[in-house]
Amino acid sequence: MKQYEFQFLYLIIGVGLFVTGCSKGSQDTSKSGIAISFDDHFINEWYALRPLFQKYNAKVTFFITCGDSLKIDEIEKLKQLQKDGHEIGFHGTVHSKSTELIKAGAAEYIKTELTPGLKYMADAGFFPSSYAHPGGNHNERVDSVLLAKGFKILRDVAISRRVLYGIPLYTTLPRIMSWIYYPFDQTRTVDALLIDQDSEITDDEIKDAIVKAKKTNTALMLFGHKPLYAKPVNGEYGFNVSFLETILKEAEQQNLKFYTMTELVEVR
Repeated sequence: MKQYEFQFLYLIIGVGLFVTGCSKGSQDTSKSGIAISFDDHFINEWYALRPLFQKYNAKVTFFITCGDSLKIDEIEKLKQLQKDGHEIGFHGTVHSKSTELIKAGAAEYIKTELTPGLKYMADAGFFPSSYAHPGGNHNERVDSVLLAKGFKILRDVAISRRVLYGIPLYTTLPRIMSWIYYPFDQTRTVDALLIDQDSEITDDEIKDAIVKAKKTNTALMLFGHKPLYAKPVNGEYGFNVSFLETILKEAEQQNLKFYTMTELVEVR
């Protein structure tokens, strides 16, 4: 290749790098954020996390199941959490397989899984606009009923590692799981990544996922169950509190917004 051809090639490469650099530098990240939610009925344990949420100015969504067993002190704690800016969502009445319940018809599904629990919630002063599928079990028919009932967003389950009888079936890095990043397109059916201890997600993996949300101007969706301070025992399932703080701290460092689940579909 002649000398002038080398010079021309260097010029093209240089311009390309400059344009790429400018493009990355001017990329819109105004909506980038994180949406964390927690499932089931660990109200006292969640309430104990208030200082941690306040430390990072974080807001999350709590999906409540078995509303008939809400105690007076639990209701007061949920109201305080709501006052703090958190969202109280719904996680079903009996926490059963929706695809099985709906086989008896939409009316029977509503009667069994929705109406009683929503009444318990309403009696306690809560009117959920977001729904988390129990066990991630649902189909299009279930979704259509839930959306018709007025829920603004339905949250499913995403898992980065799956093990069956101790045998690894697959491993997917969170940063390449496009479906756990909300693009603010008003989609109402979404997937959140499980962060419980058995997910085995590392600090580096979750930090990479948070950085991706920043770079792509999306919201990373995560969820867990019971706050734990050690390895699970006696059938416990949940996330390590120190891991949650890693997430909150990195989100703060990346200047991500904290979204509740319903807020995701309300952003324009």
